[in-house]
Amino acid sequence: MLKTCGKRFLLSIVGATFPCLVVLFVAQLQQRSQVEVVPNGREVGMRSLQSFENLAESHNTQEPHLSQPDPQQQASNPEQGKGFSAYFTKLTRERREAEKTESNPESATEKPHMEDITPNDIFIAVKTTKKFHQARLELLLDTWISRNVQQTYIFTDGEDEELKKRIGSHAINTNCSAAHSRQALSCKMAVEYDKYIESGKKWFCHVDDDNYVNMRTLVKLLSNYPHTQDIYIGKPSLDRPIEATERLGDNLMRPVNFWFATGGAGFCISHGLALKMSPWASGGHFMNTAEKIRLPDDCTIGYIIESVLGVKLIRSNQFHSHLENLQQVPKSELHKQVTLSYGMFENKRNAINMKGAFPVEEDPSRFKSVHCLLYPDTPWCPSYVV
Repeated sequence: MLKTCGKRFLLSIVGATFPCLVVLFVAQLQQRSQVEVVPNGREVGMRSLQSFENLAESHNTQEPHLSQPDPQQQASNPEQGKGFSAYFTKLTRERREAEKTESNPESATEKPHMEDITPNDIFIAVKTTKKFHQARLELLLDTWISRNVQQTYIFTDGEDEELKKRIGSHAINTNCSAAHSRQALSCKMAVEYDKYIESGKKWFCHVDDDNYVNMRTLVKLLSNYPHTQDIYIGKPSLDRPIEATERLGDNLMRPVNFWFATGGAGFCISHGLALKMSPWASGGHFMNTAEKIRLPDDCTIGYIIESVLGVKLIRSNQFHSHLENLQQVPKSELHKQVTLSYGMFENKRNAINMKGAFPVEEDPSRFKSVHCLLYPDTPWCPSYVV
C-alpha cells in the first residue's frame, strides 16, 4: 500500500511540474520575439515623424530638402530619412514665413495701386501773374517744370513772348485782372477748370507759382485712387471748417461750413468728380458760384465739392504751403513730399532747411537744392550734392 501511495505522489509531482515547464518555455520564446521585433529609439522617432509626413502628404504639402538626414540612418532606411528631412523643412519654412510677417506687418496689409497712371494722365495748372514771371516762374521753369513741360499749363494774366518760346501753347493768358482779388483769382480758376475738361486727362491738379512739384510722388499718390470716382485731395490751411454765408437770392441767405484744400499747397481732383462740378464750375458758372459765398477760388472749389456735392476732402500731409513752418520738413523726407513752397512765416524767411548744392544766398527758396537732390543728373547741378 505504501508503494502504491508513493507512485501516486511521484506521478502528481511530475504532472504538476511539466505544465509549469511548458509555460516557462513559451514565455521565454515570446520575450525573445519581442526583443527582435521592438525597434530602437531612433526607429520609434522616425515612425512618429513619418506619421506627421503622411498627414502633410494628405494635404499635398510636399517640400524640397533643405537638410540632410543622418547618413547611417538614411542607408538603413532611406524612405524614413526622406520623411525626416521633409517634415523639418516644412516646419522651418513655416517658422521663417511667420517671423517675416511679424517683422514686417506692412507687407501683409500693403494694398496694390488702384490704377497704373503716368505723368501724362495729370493736368497740372500753375496760377501766376505777369509781374512774377521772372521773380517766381523762371525758377519753376528751370527746375520741376523742365521735366514736366507736357503735363504743365501756366495760367497768367498777360502776354509773354519769352514764356511762349519755352512752353508754347501751354502758356495761357486768361485775360483776367492782375489784381490779387477774389474775383481775379476765381476768374483764373474758371479758365483752369475749362482747359482741364478740354484735355480729358484723368487728374486735375492746381498749384501756385511758389510751389515745387515732385511728379514722381504725385503719380504714386494718385495711383492709389480711381480717377472715375469722387476724389478731392489736398491740405487745409485752417484747423476747422470755414464758415460762410450762401446767398440764395431774394435777400435769402443761409450759413454753410466746409473744408477746403488751400491753393497755396496745391490740390488734385479726379476726372469723375470734376465732371460732376460742371453745373457750378464750367463756363461762367464758377465766378457766379464764387459770388454766392464771396470767397476766393480755392474756397469756392471746396464749397462746390463738400457743401454742394457732399464729397469729403481727403487730407494729405504731402502738400505744403508757405502758410506752415516749412523748416519742420526734414531733408530725409523731401523725396516723399508732393509739393513744397517758400515765403514768409511769422515775419521770418520760410523755406526748407537743408544743406544742398547751393548756398542760401544763391538759392533762398531751396528749390534748386531740392531739385538737385531729386535729380542729380540735371546739367546745371554740381557733380555732388552735400
